[in-house]
Amino acid sequence: MIPLRSAAVAAAVFAAMSATALAAPTTLRASHQFPGGRGDVRDEMVQIIARDAKAANVDLEIQVYPGASLFKPNEQWNALVNGQLDLSSFPLDYASGKVRAFGATLMPGLVRSHERAQRLNDSPFMKEIKAHIDKAGVVVLADAWLAGAIASKKGCIRRPEDIRGLKVRSAGPTFASMWQSAGASIVSIPSNEVYNALQTGVADATDTSSGSFVSFRIYEQVKCLTAPGDNALWFMYEPVLMSKKTFLRLDRKQQDALLQAGRKSQQFFAANAKGLDDEMVKVFRDHKVEVITLTPAEYDAWIKVARESSYAEFDKEVPNGKKLIEEALSVK
Repeated sequence: MIPLRSAAVAAAVFAAMSATALAAPTTLRASHQFPGGRGDVRDEMVQIIARDAKAANVDLEIQVYPGASLFKPNEQWNALVNGQLDLSSFPLDYASGKVRAFGATLMPGLVRSHERAQRLNDSPFMKEIKAHIDKAGVVVLADAWLAGAIASKKGCIRRPEDIRGLKVRSAGPTFASMWQSAGASIVSIPSNEVYNALQTGVADATDTSSGSFVSFRIYEQVKCLTAPGDNALWFMYEPVLMSKKTFLRLDRKQQDALLQAGRKSQQFFAANAKGLDDEMVKVFRDHKVEVITLTPAEYDAWIKVARESSYAEFDKEVPNGKKLIEEALSVK
């Protein structure tokens, strides 16, 4: 028989341990492929959500794994859908093999400017894209449209004939289709492998976002950069995403804290989006890389190639693909 005093002590210890277990915060895992702690805007978007979620005092913590240290870039979408990963930031086009409509979020000439990108966020075009995201089992915490560029080791790329014969790393199938139609061969690798591909001659040129051009030090490997300017061919939707399975397991206060942190993260990005292009241009010029922008006529020449390749293929492969493109183009 256990003495009453011993029994009371044991009960008190058990109660204390139970209270500690109940008070332990829920820890979520966030993954992305970008450098951590080096000023990359996508890392900072995720870090904002992590800091604000913790500061909300709702027993929620987010552990951030940058630099593809937890999941490889192309594995993150499936991991979110399956609930193996809680949060991530990556180009939605990386999942276009699973949901072909996502290819519209990295389509030549569909956005053209940062101002138009902001207007797209609330358009019927994005409502349809987000319906696909939701149906797959993923939640959007923060929108982000990054402008991008193309750079080459060989020389400046202004018109379609300038890319003929080059080995080009392309971020997604729609741009790959356009480059290929203009006579390039395509190298399919994620952005964190571009530096080595250029260095070893696997690739002669690359397209990627302004942020990645700086974060991955591409200026060390190229001679000329075609920057976004007023006629940006390249824009990419790269939101902060969350597994719906994880989101629905949280209580209402935790969900609200994440949604509020997501809005703050999105506002941070919107305030810094144009600055990413300016920083890229400055860094490349500082490293003696020639920087150009497209004239309206050069831009139109590329759009002609895109309509005959990327747009036409998207229309064939995606139900209502033509309608989706037209919805985006109709945003003024």
